Amino acid sequence: MQVDPQQKEQTPSPRGWTRWLRPGASHTAFSASLLLMASSLMSGVFALVRQKLIAHLFGATNATDAYLGAYELPDMVSYFLIGGVVSSTFVSLLSGYRERGEEAEGDRALCIILNTMALILTVAIVAAEFFAPWYVRVKFPHFDAETAAQCVSLTRVLLPAQLFFFMGGVFGSKLLVRKIFVFQALNPILYNLGIIVGAVLLHKRLGLHSLAIGAVAGAGFGAFLMNLIGARREGMRWQPVLDFRHPALKQWLKLALPLMIGQSLTTWDQWIRTFFASQGAGDISRLAYAKQLFNSPMGILGPAAGAASLPFFASLYSQGKFAEFGGAVNRAVTRLIAASLLLAGWMMALAGPLVDVTLRGGRMDEASARTTAWLFTVFCLSLFLWTSQNLYARAFYAASNTFTPMLSGTIVTAVSIPVYWLLFHTMGVEGLAWASNIGILLHTVALALLLQYKGLTPIAGLEFGELARSLVAAGAGWAAITAVLHLLPALHGHIQNLAAIAGASLLWLAVVYVVLKTSGSKLPSQILGRFAR
Repeated sequence: MQVDPQQKEQTPSPRGWTRWLRPGASHTAFSASLLLMASSLMSGVFALVRQKLIAHLFGATNATDAYLGAYELPDMVSYFLIGGVVSSTFVSLLSGYRERGEEAEGDRALCIILNTMALILTVAIVAAEFFAPWYVRVKFPHFDAETAAQCVSLTRVLLPAQLFFFMGGVFGSKLLVRKIFVFQALNPILYNLGIIVGAVLLHKRLGLHSLAIGAVAGAGFGAFLMNLIGARREGMRWQPVLDFRHPALKQWLKLALPLMIGQSLTTWDQWIRTFFASQGAGDISRLAYAKQLFNSPMGILGPAAGAASLPFFASLYSQGKFAEFGGAVNRAVTRLIAASLLLAGWMMALAGPLVDVTLRGGRMDEASARTTAWLFTVFCLSLFLWTSQNLYARAFYAASNTFTPMLSGTIVTAVSIPVYWLLFHTMGVEGLAWASNIGILLHTVALALLLQYKGLTPIAGLEFGELARSLVAAGAGWAAITAVLHLLPALHGHIQNLAAIAGASLLWLAVVYVVLKTSGSKLPSQILGRFAR
């Protein structure tokens, strides 16, 4: 991907990976991806610790179903009022101001939008606090009275965190436009750390409420405070201004409104799954544990690459370099799908040991762990879809087009709901995992076709030979691990499972590397070459 002149001027002089950690360091697309992937990896470790802690302390019960369900109303408030992707819409908006050399006016516009939407969001949060009991009754009709009451109480604790996420996203966009990613890299780490600290310090006195309090604290320190500090370092100052007729507010609403009213399956997938899964005690939790374990490595690839690529996509598009834009998207998607296929093979082969190490123990029994491991395996089949759709969506956002993905997402969601219903009633909770895979397949294919139809990114530009080589390597790696685990005696305890994961991972790495190199793949040399610079 090409680097714009402004970025070259801002790249710090010190060499080595340590320069990426400087608060004001500007990044290339590759260094930003690596930084955010490293952040996601560390955050994923914390997320696994958090997940292990929750499973150990509370298991998979009605109580954990209540806790997981409590996140849904806050997420809906964010989704329907601010579109759920604050940074994405603001980056597209601010990129125009930056290209025109009007950063001061861009900061003022940012404050106007921030103040206006913060007022609206605050009112919505207060209203949601009041309507929480009604929402829980409608969304989780199978909860018993005690579970419903607990879900309402936890929902009310979690709601204010959305204000922190929104304000943090606004300030964070100032940094993303300048291609500064260090502060964003800290956000998910601090958020997960907040939940862990809350659980460790308060679970004996407050039970599951300790997790909710930790989540709010993590959002305040991670999403809001870190981005505020970073934006102030770059010269931005909050201004108490309101101007409902400001053109930037209208432009942002034009970008964000489709995301507010549109229904994306990437968000609705969880809401649909929990509606059906609430019929069985602990089913919401087992599905969520499997999905969260799936999201840990998935978050290293998809969201990190999407967040890192967006400013560069937006810069190319705003400069009118449309051919370079399409090429950059295809190169990024190719590498992301290739890496996702390889990682999915590793995850599926080691599903049992991974679930044992990260979840089983305490109140998480062996039967629940086995069910969770199979659900995790099913989810892994769609890893390459979840990661690539993230980049395709960012390509639309960079082109200041949120209407097309909104319309597509709404149609796909509407078509998918009957699939969830049918597979749930024929296959039970496992059917929800398969329905999720089918839905994200439809969503990703639709985005790719629409990007081609709009003349933004031709599908033929994908490196299909590289993808085929990665698929063969993924299959070989999976087969090697599966064969070795089959030959070993039954694994018992975390130590044996950890040893199996470590040994199998080394084997997987060797097999994948050999297959890729012998088949002529450019992926190993690209990765090693980048690190050697």
